[in-house]
Amino acid sequence: MRRISWMLAMVLVLSALLAACGKKDAAAVVKDLNEVVGEMESYQGAGIMTLHTGDTPQQYKVEVWHQKPSYYRIALTNAKKDVTQIVLRNDEGVFVLTPSQNKSFRFQSNWPDNQGQVYLYETLIRSITGDTTRQFADEKESYVFDVAANYNTHALVRQKIWLNKSDYAPKQVEVSDSNANVVVDVKFDSFKFGAEFGKDAFDMQRNMTAGTEGNSGTDTTNPAEQAGENGTKEPASSETAPGQEPTTGSAEGVTDGQTGVSENPEQQGAQDPASSEPGTEEPTMTEPEGAGSFGVIEPTYAPEGVKLKDDQIVEESGDYSVMLRYEGTYNYTIFEARPQDRAVSLAPSRVVDLGFTLGMISGDALQTLTWMTDGIEYRITSADLPESEMVQIATSMQEQSGK
Repeated sequence: MRRISWMLAMVLVLSALLAACGKKDAAAVVKDLNEVVGEMESYQGAGIMTLHTGDTPQQYKVEVWHQKPSYYRIALTNAKKDVTQIVLRNDEGVFVLTPSQNKSFRFQSNWPDNQGQVYLYETLIRSITGDTTRQFADEKESYVFDVAANYNTHALVRQKIWLNKSDYAPKQVEVSDSNANVVVDVKFDSFKFGAEFGKDAFDMQRNMTAGTEGNSGTDTTNPAEQAGENGTKEPASSETAPGQEPTTGSAEGVTDGQTGVSENPEQQGAQDPASSEPGTEEPTMTEPEGAGSFGVIEPTYAPEGVKLKDDQIVEESGDYSVMLRYEGTYNYTIFEARPQDRAVSLAPSRVVDLGFTLGMISGDALQTLTWMTDGIEYRITSADLPESEMVQIATSMQEQSGK
């Protein structure tokens, strides 16, 4: 009897040891994550991002490429409109491309080194390893972390991150506000470490050409192999100097920095559409469809105590632009236009993540947030509107149609 009891005890001890060997606590996982990031050379991921910031959720297909040391390519496709914007970082700078509209912004920035993006692996891991109050759960196939959100807006407070147990690849991310409402949700369909990319995968001209040829962005071959060395028009060189016009005959115009924001602080406001458009302009070779009226696009969100004062539609020399002025707790102006290609000299700017694209903020006492979507350029200019409110207003203008 004693022998049976002793054997049973040994079995229970061995079972406990085996069970313990198969589990990891938060500290062990964090240690592994630091090693994964330290040894990581590249990755490629794809999934669906949903923004719950308006009346109806907005869905975007997200494709992320990264290659050391600092090459990034993020393709954000509006699932409803099938319009893709590409955020690109290479040795020449940071670009925001809209191939279907033949539009490109370029600016100097260290993005995303000091800014968080919910679809970037490094950002997620940095949030986990940097939060000493992290909460940890061991689910059937995933390790789940509940940590502080590390983004450039006070509206996002917490985030839950699901990581695959087998290789620590991200599976899902939920970012919530102070009321525990999910604001951003990303579900990864695929994620691969050690991805191999073509030699031109992070080249601006390659991405503009591939986009205009209807490429979905998943093919990393050299576009010269698809259409021949001289089979397509060359986009404007990414080496266009500030203040110079893109080469005539280019497939798209490269704009350095924030379109229409001058180095003169007095011209940064949008009170006068004519004076706020410095620099020589030339029409594009192939003007996008619907380059005329797009109506008046109003945000669905306004800070408490703010009302629309007036709006004005300006049609001069074939150009169409809209100006909306708001007053109250904060005073600001929203300027909307479908710009022609141009390159201008600009005041310093920095990047801000809007979720659906990158925006650019310039100015000091008078700040201007600029972004572009569906071929329309938007600017919010104010001397007292906080940046977080600017971002929320910009986000609420997505999916809105002209009235």
